Amino acid sequence: MTPRPAATVMLLRDTADGVAVFLLQRHSRMDFAPGTTVFPGGGVDDRDRDFDIAWAGPQPAWWAQRLGVDEELALALVCAAVRETFEECGVLLAGPDETSIVSDATVYGQARFQLTSNELAFSDFLRGQNLVLRSDLLRPWANWVTPARGHTRRYDTYFFVAALPEGQHADGQTTEAASSGWALPTAAIEDFAARRTFLLPPTWTQLDALSRLGGTVADALAVDREIVAMRTEVIGAEGNWSLEFFDSERYNELLGKRRAWK
Repeated sequence: MTPRPAATVMLLRDTADGVAVFLLQRHSRMDFAPGTTVFPGGGVDDRDRDFDIAWAGPQPAWWAQRLGVDEELALALVCAAVRETFEECGVLLAGPDETSIVSDATVYGQARFQLTSNELAFSDFLRGQNLVLRSDLLRPWANWVTPARGHTRRYDTYFFVAALPEGQHADGQTTEAASSGWALPTAAIEDFAARRTFLLPPTWTQLDALSRLGGTVADALAVDREIVAMRTEVIGAEGNWSLEFFDSERYNELLGKRRAWK
């Protein structure tokens, strides 16, 4: 299968204990990655490729260069990142002009429902509400491709980071998630090790990177990361398998501990 382009957003906020990230636990009935803990995100919709929207911040050409894709896909990935964050978290990275941002996204609750049910295109929503997409609120972070084995769907996913806008609240009210909430990256990794949650390598790797970074949300947004496509390979068969990638030794050590506890 050809991987479908997708975008996911690591939504961050500062706490007294450090930087926290918003996480969703997918319903066990989901076709793709059921029961896993993930960042908000999803596949690119063809309607995300509409250039006729108000846009502030780095232009699609800049994003294309940073992400290593063409301008049309770069625009679609940024639009998908903003749209999915709104659909799954209720957080809207847009504003009435190029320097402002929505302070209360709940006023667009009906539009959020229509976006989730595919009744409304994101570009039509922005135009209808006279909103400007704020691409400057996002930063490129990583790129991972779903393995060819072990999944019924494949994605070529681009990871972004963004700060929770002042006055807005992430609620995780999406039909795709059984639960949601804020967590310190170290705590999320500990939950995985203790079998309270399950993290796939891309999510585990980004949480690990955030835990090592320390500092504040501003520090995370200031990191200039080279975007290189990362791939995970499934080695072995059911009951005796491992996931191989650049840091798989540490990851599989945690998986081994989980299996030993069963």
